[in-house]
Amino acid sequence: MVQQIDAPLREDVRLLGNLLGETLKEHAGQDLFNQIEQIRALAKGARDGQAEAEKQLEQLFLSLEDDEILPLTRAFSHFLNFANIAEQYHVVRSRRMSEFDENAPSPNVLEHLFEKFKNKEISAEKLYKQICELKIELVLTAHPTEVSRRTLIQKYDGINNCLSQFDQQKLTPKQRQEVLADLKQLISSAWQTDEIRQHRPTPIDEAKWGFTTIEQTLWNAVPKFIRELDELVQSNCDKTLPLDISPIRFASWMGGDRDGNPNVTHSITQEVLWLSRWKAADLYLRDIEDLRWELSIEACSGELTQALGYSHPEPYREYLRATRERLKITRQWLASKLQGQHSDVDRSLIIRHKDELLQPLLLCYRSLMACNLPEIANGKLLDFIYRVNSFGIELLKLDIRQESTRHRQAISAITEYLGLGNFETWTEQARQNFLLQELQSKRPLLPKHLKEPAGSLIENPDVQEVFATMRTLAEQPKESLGAYIISMAEYASDVLAVLLLQKEAGIEHPLRVVPLFETLKDLDSAASTMETLFNMHWYKQHIQGKHEVMIGYSDSAKDAGFMSANWAQYRAQEELTAIAQKHAVQLTLFHGRGGSISRGGAPTQQALFSQPPGSISGAIRVTEQGEMIRFKFGLEEIALQNLEIYTAATLEATLLPPPVPKQEWRDLMHKMTDLSVKVYRETVRENPHFVKYLRTVTPELELQMLPLGSRPAKRKVSGGIESLRAIPWVFAWTQIRLMLPAWLGTGAAINAVIGEGQKALLDEMLTEWPYFQTLIDMLEMVLSKADQNIALYYESHLTNDEDLKVLGAELRVRLHDAVQTLLAMKGESKLLSSNDVLDQAMRVRKPYLLPLHLLQAELMKRRRSYLAEKHAEHTPVDHALMVSIAGIAAGLRNTG
Repeated sequence: MVQQIDAPLREDVRLLGNLLGETLKEHAGQDLFNQIEQIRALAKGARDGQAEAEKQLEQLFLSLEDDEILPLTRAFSHFLNFANIAEQYHVVRSRRMSEFDENAPSPNVLEHLFEKFKNKEISAEKLYKQICELKIELVLTAHPTEVSRRTLIQKYDGINNCLSQFDQQKLTPKQRQEVLADLKQLISSAWQTDEIRQHRPTPIDEAKWGFTTIEQTLWNAVPKFIRELDELVQSNCDKTLPLDISPIRFASWMGGDRDGNPNVTHSITQEVLWLSRWKAADLYLRDIEDLRWELSIEACSGELTQALGYSHPEPYREYLRATRERLKITRQWLASKLQGQHSDVDRSLIIRHKDELLQPLLLCYRSLMACNLPEIANGKLLDFIYRVNSFGIELLKLDIRQESTRHRQAISAITEYLGLGNFETWTEQARQNFLLQELQSKRPLLPKHLKEPAGSLIENPDVQEVFATMRTLAEQPKESLGAYIISMAEYASDVLAVLLLQKEAGIEHPLRVVPLFETLKDLDSAASTMETLFNMHWYKQHIQGKHEVMIGYSDSAKDAGFMSANWAQYRAQEELTAIAQKHAVQLTLFHGRGGSISRGGAPTQQALFSQPPGSISGAIRVTEQGEMIRFKFGLEEIALQNLEIYTAATLEATLLPPPVPKQEWRDLMHKMTDLSVKVYRETVRENPHFVKYLRTVTPELELQMLPLGSRPAKRKVSGGIESLRAIPWVFAWTQIRLMLPAWLGTGAAINAVIGEGQKALLDEMLTEWPYFQTLIDMLEMVLSKADQNIALYYESHLTNDEDLKVLGAELRVRLHDAVQTLLAMKGESKLLSSNDVLDQAMRVRKPYLLPLHLLQAELMKRRRSYLAEKHAEHTPVDHALMVSIAGIAAGLRNTG
């Protein structure tokens, strides 16, 4: 979230920039500093339309030696990161300032929403009931768009703390100098730290990064948020929230997402599950030590004395001693597991269920309340209770994700071993019949010990890994696990296959199975797939009136383009909601969003309110991916704000849903998306030069050398666009500022219907339909970040191929037309006319982004020349190129 570029923010940006300049002079020399100032001045001139300034920049970069480029890319990347830090802290400052001004609107969106509920005559009873029933789950994923190292993130947090200290009015001049010295030291330390990881992170590294997010911000933000919500509920509903409230919970894919990632194995999943429980036990141990220190009081209830079994001058401390010891034993046992050592602890004392931790705390709470000590009961003890409800014994519930073909392959191995033929070649009805019959059977499908030879299929490493994963899941406490996601789900049998594999592995409490519909075709048939399942008597009994379905944003957009995918997602949600209501099933939709617009990224409140009416019924799951986790939860106050926003958005969409779209709006959307997908696929799939253009003009190939995440850039080693993962696909186009996945086809479709005289209907949709408003707002935001001149620079620098130049010219014309169409539709002369905040933020960044783009194009050219000449795996410019990629990603923020 970018705030108004006002005086305090400008001062922070200037301060950090000046300190970076001083650091450069001291550690890199006056010459480099002078060169950077010259480049910055030329880039500002280029931003303001001086063509000569850009030519001078280009000449300057061409004349640089290889080893002169790295310090330049690093300096401009650092400035963009520092601008992000200043903007992020400014959100915190704005929240705090509003508390000093009685006339300022509250920064808490929930306060405004509760007023709105009152005005719309939503009763206090209805509101209270809905708040108590909220089920919002944020699922942290380690998609490879977080380019900053954890080491640097910690330094950035330190810089943030210094900015916060400067805002304190009572700093003495000496204290101010001390903070300034700390800030300079942090900036100097950041400059001396390599921005690029030496090694690609492992899934374990990614999981630890997720735990750090919980420990550093959410551990404190969650109880603060629930207290804040309780105050609002008391003043608006005249009731207090129940003690077991947990409106927002957290899950993770880190260490569980094996789709296309061979690095996530059953042993990795087991290690992450143990690590997660170890971290939870460690955090709770700190809390219980604090709590026992506080609860030194004597007054207690008869219930507590009875539970203790004897009287004691400090009954709470004495009573909680056993829980503290159990946490220590649990932590010790898990540490032994992680080290591969035997532990001789008493296993009966290991905490395996949330209630084992919660019940002693609740007894202490009841006792304090009975002794008329609510101020103590509602202190650290209540925060502890809120944390246990939200984080459980597992900290983050681990979802498992695997591709549907892996499960079909595993079932086929079983059917072939049993002499029943190849399951994968059967009709869908035959598959369903077999799976349902086996799910209802009391006997196991395979003997415990397979006769030799078991057959090549069943000994296939991929099949063995599926079986091993299932066996691993069978050994976990059920609270540690979330959902089992089937990516690329197509058929009802895909869901049944996972249930059968769980049954065969002896999983006592099967994970709920969640089909992920992601291609255009699968989204269009999602409702009929679910209806097939709901019509099965056994399945309907099994789900007990609840089901979850995941909507994919990434692959559908790569498959069909932004507009077509977006409309397919909307329709799929509508149809799934209707089918669930028809079968009396409580549906939770799981949104697989990313940071970029073409992957479902949008401001949370806007994104959720624009969903179909009825599709968010008090329950929602959403992925928080890559760099968005840091932007939304990296600081405690911003984490608190995002928890407020998620709660407000879910409540509003549930109690005051958006209007049902008119038929003529729907008809026009169908028409536009048909046009959009045609234009998109003609370019992406049918133009014979498109793949070559992607790989020549964008750093798509170079991205693979950047150690971003544990997952490979492609699902398959060979293959074209269809095998490229959606995230590098978006990332590559963002780096050259063409932003193609977010607008290709969309502008042409809107232009066509305006040409047919449908402008008045578009205006009506824009005014009255939140879904369409959000679609257009997101399109405008991404077009404002596109820059056809920068894209042309990459092209002219990196290819002389006439076919590629013709395609490039066509793409830039389409981009220009998309901008003009949007402006004509909105009746505005320039993009972001009504979003001055983002417009100014991009203007501030441009003098730092432009040099990075020009340098990156030069670096790509040099790297490819080295590879062609010397056939080497590494070149002298690799490091600088990786820094440029990271810097551009930081400057544009929602990149993947």
